[in-house]
Amino acid sequence: MQIDERIRRARPDDVAAIVELVYALAEYEREPDACRLTAEQLRTALFGPAPAVFCHVAELDGEIAGCALWFLNFSTWRGVHGIYLEDLFVRPEQRGSGLGKSLLTALAQECVEHGYERLEWSVLDWNTPAIEFYEALGARPQTEWTTFRLTDAALTALGS
Repeated sequence: MQIDERIRRARPDDVAAIVELVYALAEYEREPDACRLTAEQLRTALFGPAPAVFCHVAELDGEIAGCALWFLNFSTWRGVHGIYLEDLFVRPEQRGSGLGKSLLTALAQECVEHGYERLEWSVLDWNTPAIEFYEALGARPQTEWTTFRLTDAALTALGS
């Protein structure tokens, strides 16, 4: 498989640009006030003593134009890890350039190289351009599943 030289693993000096992209994604997803990520949090998650989050970036002309933030999950049914893609974002002016597909290809390559059997992510049901893009790559929605989430007061109440 051809490797897109515009895609690489994130480095510590990319953190500020990645945080900027995460905030741009939150704006796009109509939740700008929900994003509270700091550069220090991301630096620790990606490059601290026990990294549990990973990132690939798309670089054009020395600038970070997109990113894919991901972590390992585990399938008890398959008995192996997979990748959960938390965020995929390409700057609007770079969309259509193949960077999104190349970022996903890099994650698929990670799966193949490490024996991971799933690459999964969530997409908002109103994000038709993204849904069409993912389906064109062969991804299929898991319509029989509903995502649940505990946060804030509900999480604290249950955990206290």
